[in-house]
Amino acid sequence: MVSEQRTAVVISVESLNAFCLRVLGKLGVSSEDARTTTEVLVTTDTWGVFTHGTKLLAGYAKRLQGGGLRVDCSPRVAIEGPAWAIVDGQSTLGQVASTFAMKCAIEKARKCGVAYVGVRNSCHFGAAGYYAWLAARENMIGLAMANDVPSVAAPGSRGAVIGSNPIAYAIPAGDRDPLLLDISIATVAGGRVYARSKRGESIPEGWLIGPDGRPTTDGGLYPGQASLAPMSGHKGYGIGLLIESLSGVITGAAVTKQVGSWLFDDPALPTDHGAAFIVIDHQQMMQAPVFAQRMAALIDEIHQSPVADSSDRILMPGEREWEHRRRVLKNGISLPEDVIGKLEEVATEVGIDLPLR
Repeated sequence: MVSEQRTAVVISVESLNAFCLRVLGKLGVSSEDARTTTEVLVTTDTWGVFTHGTKLLAGYAKRLQGGGLRVDCSPRVAIEGPAWAIVDGQSTLGQVASTFAMKCAIEKARKCGVAYVGVRNSCHFGAAGYYAWLAARENMIGLAMANDVPSVAAPGSRGAVIGSNPIAYAIPAGDRDPLLLDISIATVAGGRVYARSKRGESIPEGWLIGPDGRPTTDGGLYPGQASLAPMSGHKGYGIGLLIESLSGVITGAAVTKQVGSWLFDDPALPTDHGAAFIVIDHQQMMQAPVFAQRMAALIDEIHQSPVADSSDRILMPGEREWEHRRRVLKNGISLPEDVIGKLEEVATEVGIDLPLR
């Protein structure tokens, strides 16, 4: 998941936290919601996933100023049962609604062993992996997913039919780092297409589907005329429909083309994204020390497998991100140039300074 972009400026995690809190406060977000949103965005940057961290703040600011994201409401449980709930995000920040929903799923899983909580009337929620990690921090298995405005083609389609629909899982492993996987159903993130096009670089084959339904390497066609290719063809498309069903259909949220674009649509309008969170309390099925030992044995077995001549080790999902996080908590975050540009943009918009060194 680590970003491939160039790094140019270093900022401490504490300074980045303080900056985000000030920005959100200036935009009328409550202190509690500002802390929640900042925690999600800055944590994502500490993992090195700069496409889904504080870079998003400028886009959220426009929707907060426009009214499409509301600061006078809070997410609430609309309907629930012992092991499930549907949360109405009430057009609050996606990070706020999603954190609320995952914490609800965690509490229900404590009682029932397994829980599902869906969300409607939300917005873009950033990195799915953060919410899955919330469950792992409580020594539970977490899954998180969401739908989005269509940007991905289906096999045989002309144009996008489904969102890039992220899905993530986090699995605790005792005193080891949790396994953490956060992916979308597209072959590549749309942000990487934008970045290559902006730098004048060619687009690799297999990334884009042109308006005629055939592969293209013309990055200038995206997103107006070209769509992202689904990962592994029909397999990614099929997983995308599962996510759409759990996040959009069953929750009552917008589905596919009815989902609003948080970046490009009228910032005065809600986007009505959907999301879904599933938590498994494995401690009710197996003693926690036994589970941890079995996970450690699995990790060790993978790590000890023979490696190819071109590799020095086999990585577990999330291993690179946890190593990156430990480095930056100590030494500060090297932010890519495009992230700095977005932070400067929002700093100017709300009238505060961006602390850099």
